[in-house]
Amino acid sequence: MSAAASRDTDTLAVRRAIAATARPPRPGALSAALTFGWRGMLKVRHVPEQLLDVTVTPVMFLLLFTYLFGGSVAGSTSEYLNYILPGVLVMSVLFTTVYSGVALNTDLTTGVVDRFRSLPIWRPAPLLGALLGDTVRYVIAGTVIIVLGVVLGYRPDGGALGAVAALVLVVVFSFGLSWVFSVLGLLLRSPNAVLNAGFTGIFPLTFLSNVFVQPGTLPGPLEAFVQVNPISVLATASRSLMAGNPDWVSIAVSLGVAAALAAVFLPLTTRLYVRH
Repeated sequence: MSAAASRDTDTLAVRRAIAATARPPRPGALSAALTFGWRGMLKVRHVPEQLLDVTVTPVMFLLLFTYLFGGSVAGSTSEYLNYILPGVLVMSVLFTTVYSGVALNTDLTTGVVDRFRSLPIWRPAPLLGALLGDTVRYVIAGTVIIVLGVVLGYRPDGGALGAVAALVLVVVFSFGLSWVFSVLGLLLRSPNAVLNAGFTGIFPLTFLSNVFVQPGTLPGPLEAFVQVNPISVLATASRSLMAGNPDWVSIAVSLGVAAALAAVFLPLTTRLYVRH
């Protein structure tokens, strides 16, 4: 038998096998999104260096600010640790949201999104799955901060329940904020551009907040801005939960801002993603 005839025979055999097999059911929207979320976890397993920004960086921030500024700001490092730890929790997790846009832009510029579009799945599933996978990174970053704080002597009056509640609140807020950086990831041309634009926006808002100092120590106009800064409100809500005395107004405002960000930028991100 010639080589060409052999190939034809093999092709016919493959077609018969496919035709005799029941077509697998089309994956549901949730199933597809969770699958792509798991894809994000597999990327971390194969490239563990991706966890540096949620492990090493938060540790560096907490140690640096506590022991460098604690004595001059609060009189002692222990007193300052009680104030700054919830703030660093907020800052570290919010910084991680920038990488949601970077990862999305990387998939877009390397052609991975084009391959996803050829699959018989719910079109936004890769996008939603990636952001769901990123929430695991947020939890890791927050957990690292809380555990390190306990090692350094931080004891939240709200106990473990208060610490977990603060972490959940920060993760929910970060999920809403991540849609903003996803829009950047779809609009800008390179991952470096997304990274630079993201941190250019998040850095001033974070440092012009009550994460590091009491607003009452600031000049009048700056104090007024800090008081209404959503990051300040989130830090206040986190402190109140960890202190065991929830500030329900700050908590409600933080959840409202997260919902508003998602309501505005989730549809916009999905529309841009489908167009791409």
